Amino acid sequence: MRKLILDHALLAEGWAQNVALEVEGGVIAAVQPDALPEDRERIPGIALPGLPNLHSHAFQRGMAGLAETRGPTGDSFWTWRQVMYRFLGRLTPDDVEAVAAFAMMEMLEGGFTSLAEFHYLHHDPDGRPYADIAELSGRIAAAARETGMGLTLLPVFYAQGGFAGAAPVEGQRRFINDAERYSRLLEGARRAVSHLDDAIVGIAPHSLRAVTPESLSEVVESAGEGPIHIHVAEQVKEVEECLAWSGRRPVAWLLDHAPVDRRWCLIHATHLDAQEVEGIAASGAVAGLCPITEASLGDGTFEGVDYLAAGGRLGVGSDSNIEISAPAELKQLEYSQRLRHRARNLLAEREGQSTGRSLYEKALSGGTQALGRRVGVIAPGHRADLVVLDAEHPDLAAVSGDRWIDSYIFVAGRGVIDTVLVSGQVVVTGGRHVKREAISARYVRSLSRVLA
Repeated sequence: MRKLILDHALLAEGWAQNVALEVEGGVIAAVQPDALPEDRERIPGIALPGLPNLHSHAFQRGMAGLAETRGPTGDSFWTWRQVMYRFLGRLTPDDVEAVAAFAMMEMLEGGFTSLAEFHYLHHDPDGRPYADIAELSGRIAAAARETGMGLTLLPVFYAQGGFAGAAPVEGQRRFINDAERYSRLLEGARRAVSHLDDAIVGIAPHSLRAVTPESLSEVVESAGEGPIHIHVAEQVKEVEECLAWSGRRPVAWLLDHAPVDRRWCLIHATHLDAQEVEGIAASGAVAGLCPITEASLGDGTFEGVDYLAAGGRLGVGSDSNIEISAPAELKQLEYSQRLRHRARNLLAEREGQSTGRSLYEKALSGGTQALGRRVGVIAPGHRADLVVLDAEHPDLAAVSGDRWIDSYIFVAGRGVIDTVLVSGQVVVTGGRHVKREAISARYVRSLSRVLA
């Protein structure tokens, strides 16, 4: 039993001070506000529930900045994808682990304490399965173990190159499996995470363009009650191609043909009509938004105001990991709506409500649902995942309560994060991961070889 006391903490019922926590096996056993210090270990500062990161491709951290040179024609998601294919062609299993560990380290330093890793890099550079088909899933699990990141591993099912059974292109060969081989991959992934604390495995059909209707149904049946994540309606071209293939828009097709419910997380869902907005909200699924990446790739802007008005649930993820910061993702989400509607404080729901707290609590709730783990709340029965802000920082020292979160998201950003605990264990202190030097050195060695 570990006994802690927090100066200030955001609990489910609101702000509290001198909050005593008892943590056993990584899980909060008891919470007591207005407690006496007694023999408890003090965690100074302002404690928030750690934010779940509901969408990441960890290996893409290594290519951050490589696609910022203008090409001869209009650059887009589709030209960015060619840069990504060239980059991943040189990654070894050791590189994948080194880059994943670096990305997870930055996530922890940036306010994320649990991760849904949408993992689609499975085979060797020639497209051949490793002797252990889940070799690279094991490398993701090893990175989570080293960094302390809470993990929901989502092995991706990727069976074709585009709608209507298009053949995979050369750059996709490290992703491709049929349904039978994917089943074996899932078994291997479950073995790979079995030694981690509280990790789970879900499934991730990559997108409607990468699966057939028949194979989608087959792999969804393998999910059981676990999470199901899918990219959908990220790009206008994707919507047009889905219409040409099926006569339906992507989200509409998915809602019509798949058992979309609370297990599902629809990643991006950028291009929606009014019926699709209502449909996702009514299904209970989570919209998985990655505002920084969506802006970087020129995807478009999510229908956030109408979606929340319909009762929709959402969370945020770091996706391509070009900037890893929980507060920056939330700020970009709100600012995207301000630009779209030419108004302010749009994702707060009532007069007088803090926009920062509204954003944070929505992302906690939706992210927790999408990860399928008991995180996101400082309460008994949940993992002791905490992000503790520096109360003496100039941007926080003169305010209190919800203003702390407003300043964290809209002003100071990740620079005010002092301490991070995952399952009750300190993984970040003074804003730096406890293993930063070793993880960074290995990352630099890998990238120096890959980019040579």
